[in-house]
Amino acid sequence: MHCGQLLLTLLVFMFISTSETCTLRPHITAVEGEPFYLKYCLSSSEHENEPATIKWYKSNESHGLVELSSSSSPRIALHDYVLEFWPVQLDDSGSYFFQMGNDTHEWRLNVIRRSKHSCFAEKQVISITVEVKQALQIPCDEHSYYKKLVNRTLLYKNCEKIEKNKNPSFRKNAELNDRGYYTCMFFLYHNGKLFNVTNTFNITIVGDHSNIIPVLLGPKLNHVGVELGKDVQLNCSALLNEKDLIYWNIQKENGENPNVHEEKEIRIKTAEGKWHASKILRIENIDEINLNFLYNCTVASEDDIDTKSFILLKKAELVDIPGHVFTRGIIIAVLILGVAVCLMIVAVIYRVDLALFYRHFMGRDETLTAVVDEIHSLIEQSRRLIIVLSKSYMSNEVRYELESGLHEALVERKIKIILIEFTPIGDFTFLPQSLKLLKSHRVLKWKADKSLSYKSRFWKNLLYLMPAKTVKPWRDESEVFPMLSQSRSSERLNVIKNS
Repeated sequence: MHCGQLLLTLLVFMFISTSETCTLRPHITAVEGEPFYLKYCLSSSEHENEPATIKWYKSNESHGLVELSSSSSPRIALHDYVLEFWPVQLDDSGSYFFQMGNDTHEWRLNVIRRSKHSCFAEKQVISITVEVKQALQIPCDEHSYYKKLVNRTLLYKNCEKIEKNKNPSFRKNAELNDRGYYTCMFFLYHNGKLFNVTNTFNITIVGDHSNIIPVLLGPKLNHVGVELGKDVQLNCSALLNEKDLIYWNIQKENGENPNVHEEKEIRIKTAEGKWHASKILRIENIDEINLNFLYNCTVASEDDIDTKSFILLKKAELVDIPGHVFTRGIIIAVLILGVAVCLMIVAVIYRVDLALFYRHFMGRDETLTAVVDEIHSLIEQSRRLIIVLSKSYMSNEVRYELESGLHEALVERKIKIILIEFTPIGDFTFLPQSLKLLKSHRVLKWKADKSLSYKSRFWKNLLYLMPAKTVKPWRDESEVFPMLSQSRSSERLNVIKNS
């Protein structure tokens, strides 16, 4: 062999071995905290050229193109065609450039966070599909850039260590329960520190493509509504292999049924090379014997069997709510519930207005149901006691009447008190202690110009607290509110006021 041929052979071997670990993909994802490298692959023409100056750069949004060197970071190492990270971190994401002479190569690196709840990152998973009974191999011992630095290798399935596996390469005949995530974890030392690199495979186990498990299409139990004297056809369909059988199995307790006929099987070959078969059972002139009776359809292969059943029922016996009727009912129920909630909210907010509206149109009159005893005093004859507070409120003339009214209201409960705050009063010490027992909704405040109009909130609340009284429908609103000062003698109001 000539020296030139020997040199060419060595160069080819060097190129092949180098290409095993070089980085070819332009977009790369790495996991934070793991060692990572970028390696440029030399072409055959570049091997023949004279060595050129090699430089590495990183494109940074804030600083532009920055040249990298071993002094750029204690985590970065440069070895001609290789850029190493020990380890790679999130802020290492960006564009990296390899320059050799006039040639430039670019990679886009995306560093993702390490999962706190898993031993691998989803974006780094390699998917492998294996057929049942075929060789399943997890390539933990394949050639790697870090092979010489690896101290030991462990294999995990779904992040649980496989204890019995002594060989880093996992090999066996595939079974259905072998599906899952397999993670090869390599432990390696660099400059006295221990690092780990993970490689995860998502193994999917599929059935043997040469044979499938035969299966009948549709639900396993079917209720069919029929009419007596009519005909019906029961269709049984299945996916099966070429040599599998599909047939009707009818339990004949009273011999053969002359009105039941099994028609010829129909088969169609699918694009995947399997078969779709259907077989119809025709029942003519249905009678009572055919009702509530199991008509079974079966598909069978050498190893598996599947069966589905049909039961004939009178249509009147099938009680089912159509889907559209059920949906409409749900929508209507939700709308009614929503309207009811809205009405309740409105009733709470406008309870005073609604009560006055009800009194006006329904003619309710509480004044007619109070028993008047002419022997009782003026206080005892009243339905309401209105107390109007002002700066010079208390006097000897009203003291007795006030005390009597409070006694009737709080002890005898024969009268209700309405407290009107005509002007704000800072000191209430001169008032009877029993006034503190009044309910807050029976205390009204006069608000100067805002309370002048009979349509104001003040007069509405006052009218609401007064006894209900029938109002003739033809009387206008101006006649209703003055009734506060025009009550009958039997329902006169005690007003304690000091102008």
